[in-house]
Amino acid sequence: MARDILKTLKAEHAALKDLFDKMEDTTDRAKKTRADLLADIEAALLPHAKWEELVLYPAFKARADRDGLKTHAEAVQEHRAVEFTVLPDLKTKDPETPAFAGSAKVLGEFVEHHAREEEKTMFAMAREMFSAEERASLDEQYEDWKASPACANELAAARAKGSVKAAVKSLTG
Repeated sequence: MARDILKTLKAEHAALKDLFDKMEDTTDRAKKTRADLLADIEAALLPHAKWEELVLYPAFKARADRDGLKTHAEAVQEHRAVEFTVLPDLKTKDPETPAFAGSAKVLGEFVEHHAREEEKTMFAMAREMFSAEERASLDEQYEDWKASPACANELAAARAKGSVKAAVKSLTG
């Protein structure tokens, strides 16, 4: 099968949905399982989102018409909501509590909504904007980026933002 960034990102959406489904099936006693699942979610979500923000979204925006620009703006705002609010808030919760379960459910719902909209609208537009060769090249670039120090640096910065916000919140109550 030919490489295609849209297929790769869609497969990653499905993998994230599976992780959120597993999280939903846990109980408050599953502290280690919940912590492990959250780490797996973060490890899958952060590279995916960062690469979209750094490469795919700017390329999409450069070719978009008015409807595409609106779709782009919506996707960017959804990423911001997850990165700066929903995920950092979840990380402040004790995994052995209903508050953690509720926050994890909200994160899963945000990510699932975003993925569904992205696949239905943005990916359909991108399929028209980018040739099969361009989509294959983007897929190769993504694979290379995920194995690069640049990816590791972006992820460390994203995690630090969440950790700093969580630390401040814990100090200020």
